[in-house]
Amino acid sequence: MTHYFIIPGLGNSGPEHWQTYFEKTLPDAQRIQQKEWDAPDCQDWLEAIEAALQGYDLTQVVLIAHSLGCATIAHWAKRYGHTIKGALLVAPSDIEQPVYTFPSTGFTPIPLEPLGFKSIVVTSSNDEWVSLERARFFADHWGSAFINIGDAGHINAQSGYGEWKEGVEILERMG
Repeated sequence: MTHYFIIPGLGNSGPEHWQTYFEKTLPDAQRIQQKEWDAPDCQDWLEAIEAALQGYDLTQVVLIAHSLGCATIAHWAKRYGHTIKGALLVAPSDIEQPVYTFPSTGFTPIPLEPLGFKSIVVTSSNDEWVSLERARFFADHWGSAFINIGDAGHINAQSGYGEWKEGVEILERMG
């Protein structure tokens, strides 16, 4: 049985966000809670993921990340080197760009090593937090499949992505 772990980005994902929809509808899905959502510390976020996965068969774990959660998974993969079933990486924020002015610690530089497990980067052609080119750059370096879903903003509740059935279909490609 696949175990799904939801990894939101900065500020967490609210009640209308597609991650909340996934959490409520996918079997055995749970959100990894962080100590600090608004001024995140990478070390704390990595330790929260590692603690949440304790006792699970990692070959049956799929991580579902949004925004800053995507860079967090890249850091987690680099630090711990675990092999998991896969990761869905949606709208990876490019926190190395000047537009990203939120307080955060330890997330840059974004790791560019292959993740070592199956992954899919889903992006939009008009995301204010990552250019299409940078999203493809991350996908190429991480060894991820790449999907551009068109003009979808940051693929969040504000962009109309609540009950995101197409996202579930993409997730099902993890097997």
